Amino acid sequence: MRVATLVPQARVAFAHGQMSEIELENVMHDFVEGDVDVLVCTTIIETGLDIPNVNTIIIQNADFMGLSQLYQLRGRVGRSSRLAYAYLMYRRDKVLREEAEKRLQTIREFTEFGAGFKIAMRDLEIRGAGNLLGAQQHGHMDSVGYDMYSRLLAEAVANLKGEPMQDERETNIDISVDAHIPSRVIPDEQQKLEIYKKISLISSEQDYRDIEEEIEDRFGILPPPVVNLLDIALMKAKARGIGVSSITQKGQNIVIVFQPDASVDLEKLTALLTENPTRLLFTMAQNPYITIRAHKGEKPPEDGGATRIREISELIDKIIG
Repeated sequence: MRVATLVPQARVAFAHGQMSEIELENVMHDFVEGDVDVLVCTTIIETGLDIPNVNTIIIQNADFMGLSQLYQLRGRVGRSSRLAYAYLMYRRDKVLREEAEKRLQTIREFTEFGAGFKIAMRDLEIRGAGNLLGAQQHGHMDSVGYDMYSRLLAEAVANLKGEPMQDERETNIDISVDAHIPSRVIPDEQQKLEIYKKISLISSEQDYRDIEEEIEDRFGILPPPVVNLLDIALMKAKARGIGVSSITQKGQNIVIVFQPDASVDLEKLTALLTENPTRLLFTMAQNPYITIRAHKGEKPPEDGGATRIREISELIDKIIG
């Protein structure tokens, strides 16, 4: 562990959401009793931890976190008469988004006892009021899926404002893969919704790396279903960029359907079809499509769909060139 190497004389332990209840309890007990000097952990310690003798907290990538979350984390120290320190860190030379900068400035500004209400009001100023994703609407999202739910909300808001809806072509993906955020990784539904939203907005490799790093920093190592979810989001963004309207699984075959005016390099596509005549089949129609055919006797992959996602992504990358 890097911290143990930097401070060899300190007793270091770690805690994260993927540990069992007993493991977490033992680690926290050792920390409370003073048998551990430094606790390296995810935001699992955000609430419910009261250890008066803890006086320093270092929060990495604080610009990724919400204002209320930063406030709760900062509240883990300074719970006694001892002078406490909270260091909010972000990557060197990184240009902060305006909202992130405002959040960090707010935490820095309001340090006095009982500043929670002031911080809540500032959070309202930064994020704006509204309850579109509150409990009253939450059930509908479970029925139609997050992407569709977000789109319906955007259409409803635009209609109320009298604004025309932008004609953004979406890429529908319907393949058999295990892609979700398990509750053991992010138990809090509001935080989980926040991460789902960020994943749905992935549009580039850089976005992918940023959200991957954020999830790892906040919640620990990414399990395969979360990796699949990120990979699908990036694949979807790339597919949308070249005019793919849908990627659908039919049996063991995958069908990739293009818009009539898709921006596809025909030379690259022809070369791919020539190199893989038994695997790839191109069908000319009003909406042309490519079929990734399963080999005879091929069994479904047992990796939750990671192999399938990788094959589709590699094909799209080759078409893009």
